Amino acid sequence: MKIFCGRANPTTGSVEWLEEDEHYDYHQEIARSSYADMLHDKDRNIKYYQGIQAAVSRVKDRGQKALVLDIGTGTGLLSMMAVTAGADFCYAIEVFKPMADAAVKIVEKNGFSDKIKVINKHSTEVTVGPDGDMPCRANILITELFDTELIGEGALPSYEHAHRHLMKEDCEAVPHRATIYAQLVESRRMWSWNKLFPVRVQTSLGEQVIVPPSELERCPGAPSVYDIQLNQVSPTDFTVLSDVLPMFSVDFSKQVSSSAACYGRQFEPLASGQAQVVLSWWDIEMDPEGKIKCTMAPFWAHTDPQELQWRDHWMQCVYFLPQEEPVVQGSALCLVAHHDDYCVWYSLQRTSPQKNGRIHPARPVCDCQAHLLWNRPRFGEINDQHRTDQYAQALRTVLKPDSVCLCVSDGSLLSMLAHYLGAEQVLTIESSAASHRLMKKIFKANHLEDKINVIEKRPELLTSADLEGKKDLWRIRSPCGDCEGFDVHIMDDMIKHALDFRESKEAEPHPLWEYPCRSLSEPQQILTFDFRQPVPPQSVRAEGSIELRRPGRSHGAVLWMEYHLTPDSTISTGLLKPAEDKGYCCWNPHCKQAVYFFSTMLDPRAPLGGPQTVSYTVEFQPLTGDVTMDFTLSDTLSDGR
Repeated sequence: MKIFCGRANPTTGSVEWLEEDEHYDYHQEIARSSYADMLHDKDRNIKYYQGIQAAVSRVKDRGQKALVLDIGTGTGLLSMMAVTAGADFCYAIEVFKPMADAAVKIVEKNGFSDKIKVINKHSTEVTVGPDGDMPCRANILITELFDTELIGEGALPSYEHAHRHLMKEDCEAVPHRATIYAQLVESRRMWSWNKLFPVRVQTSLGEQVIVPPSELERCPGAPSVYDIQLNQVSPTDFTVLSDVLPMFSVDFSKQVSSSAACYGRQFEPLASGQAQVVLSWWDIEMDPEGKIKCTMAPFWAHTDPQELQWRDHWMQCVYFLPQEEPVVQGSALCLVAHHDDYCVWYSLQRTSPQKNGRIHPARPVCDCQAHLLWNRPRFGEINDQHRTDQYAQALRTVLKPDSVCLCVSDGSLLSMLAHYLGAEQVLTIESSAASHRLMKKIFKANHLEDKINVIEKRPELLTSADLEGKKDLWRIRSPCGDCEGFDVHIMDDMIKHALDFRESKEAEPHPLWEYPCRSLSEPQQILTFDFRQPVPPQSVRAEGSIELRRPGRSHGAVLWMEYHLTPDSTISTGLLKPAEDKGYCCWNPHCKQAVYFFSTMLDPRAPLGGPQTVSYTVEFQPLTGDVTMDFTLSDTLSDGR
């Protein structure tokens, strides 16, 4: 049986659907999951362990047996912590069967099979009673159901059901409480990830300005959060307009509601400006006293910035207000956090919702098409005036008064640049209905609806009639071995096995500007595509080697495109300038780079005794767009680390 699987295109950011073997989906889920990153999060592990020990002690002090329910057990780590802390029995629930099978083996290997029962079900399907999955309700609830937004993985409905059907009324919970924080800022850079700015083009007739349609300006935007590593955003990129505000808390030891709600916090702006963006994060307190805390706060809001824990499974959130609003320093406002069972969003009001009764339970939804077509980095790319100037300069060198331009677009403004720079006729291909509708709106707003011919077809389906007769992290994969004293090698073996599948030979899209890294080699050209020539029907293959010139751990290879617009003008989707002497990189912030993770790495303990090399094979299938690759390190550890 075949199934369809979504795969992100590293260049465009769009999701493409491919037909795969029926086992493909879960194997890639294992290979690309953040399980390993969570196990490497020592701060998280220690705080959970401390919280579990305290919860077990509180239950024992009441003279009760400690019966634990662990929802979303993963490798079984938290369950093994609970038993080690003195729990009498633990019910470990894991709905993902490959992971549940691994948890059974890990529990057995660590000698806890008599105290831990792994249940391969969704928690809402677990039964309680003499013939049930659990003979009685538990009195300690342990979960790790959180994502960067806290509630995006369904934590609230899961807690709601657990308290009603699986837990005793006076239960303990680890974590005990979660609090979401927010900070209002003005940021042209971040706002450029959400709105289309006027685009300026210098022409022979003077400056022309491409303006966004009024629909796009009024649109509240996409309802989804933008999760990024805020610690990699320069403080000069935003102006703080409010203190850090605790928006709302959830007590996990009591009945939890997944119903929609809103919470207002009054504040006085610290500065005057345009309120545009809400930066948000959360912390979890493992105990009722709040002494054991795990926080996602960025460095400027962290109690001890020197103790920041690197995480990729939990980051920080960027939310966009429906519209930018002027604020005046010292003039009181109310920031409102709204949530339903899976999402959080924000609005700014003059008075609290409790006073004026204005509550907006419905999530903002894009009605302009742009937020459905362009992802956040794509917005930033289109708003990059320097990039636009480079394309305009390149077009000036090739356009003639009688030029007929065909723009293969899907939401590009290049067709408008070509028109303004003097092309006699411009045709643009918009293969998706969303891009077709959006570009029609943009053309109309700029009075170009009769100047640019829109063709709604895929490029390969074009005919001469259509042309009117003219012819764009290593720790996620790093072996864990032992985690907090527990043997989780089985998890490593699962990931290694999953990586044997075809997609392990493909690269993953990652925004490397968020991830500090060093280059160990100089950039090297792998493949060249001449867009002036017909697309070759056969595969294009390249083999060679890369010399490592700097010492360090070699975790993977990064691939990107450099578009040579003219002999003198190049746009890079990867490195923006040569790496520094120590190898620190400056990556294009608007693009994701293709990262190929090595399954082994150079021994960081061994000094480089001469040039080390990486051999590579890269193969491109022009007809499908698939790129497969293989990189081999010349000097690796025998144990695969």
